[in-house]
Amino acid sequence: MVLPAPLQFYSEPLPGVDCSELHGHLLVIEGPDAVGRTTQITQLRQWLEQEGHAVLDTGMARSALAGKGIKEAKHGNTLGPVTMTLFYTTDFADQLLNQIVPALRAGFVVLTDRYIFSIMARAIARGEDRLWIEQVAGFALVPHAVYYLRAEVKDLVSRVVLGRGAFDFWESGMDMRFGADMHQSFVRYQARMIRALDGMAKRYGFTTVDASQPSAAVFQELQNHIRALDLRNAQPAPPPRKTRAPARRNGKR
Repeated sequence: MVLPAPLQFYSEPLPGVDCSELHGHLLVIEGPDAVGRTTQITQLRQWLEQEGHAVLDTGMARSALAGKGIKEAKHGNTLGPVTMTLFYTTDFADQLLNQIVPALRAGFVVLTDRYIFSIMARAIARGEDRLWIEQVAGFALVPHAVYYLRAEVKDLVSRVVLGRGAFDFWESGMDMRFGADMHQSFVRYQARMIRALDGMAKRYGFTTVDASQPSAAVFQELQNHIRALDLRNAQPAPPPRKTRAPARRNGKR
């Protein structure tokens, strides 16, 4: 039997983590807000467990260290873009060290509802420097696969209207006032998010799935991709091309 190649970090490894001990598989579901990631994660977990896999599912703002703080800070609508980026990165780092790595060490399939890429896309959409955020996120593990649920903004708008019936302050980028009202700001902000994720798709080896399809069709396509991956012999996705770290100016990034 061909054993899977050990996982690796994009850049700086987490202290005390030996990748050769990580025998599980890391699968990421990415995409803009309201695209249907959570629905697919729920169905994929049930399916994988029926297939005999031990599964951990996780996502943003769920860490013991920062998850509660992020939710409380968002209630006040006072987070600046850099603070938001670092807050979410702290949350991700805590989950990576204390949930994802132990699960991978135990041989679990780890399903993540967004990964470091969403943090990066949000930062880029808010005008942060791409090279800086890539450098900040360099401690992340390279997933075995990233499935990018891609849809146009019009599809996202219809799902919000027909689903929740109201736009969310943060999902609309209203902290940056991309538009005069939540609908207009949502359209402009999510368009920026999609452009950022599109830019990462080739660089980070995403598998793009057409999320404008009915949910059942998206799920079937994800199943087919995962079956082809063969979790017992999966290989991590290739790391991104090397880029020069951003120059420091006046002591700042």
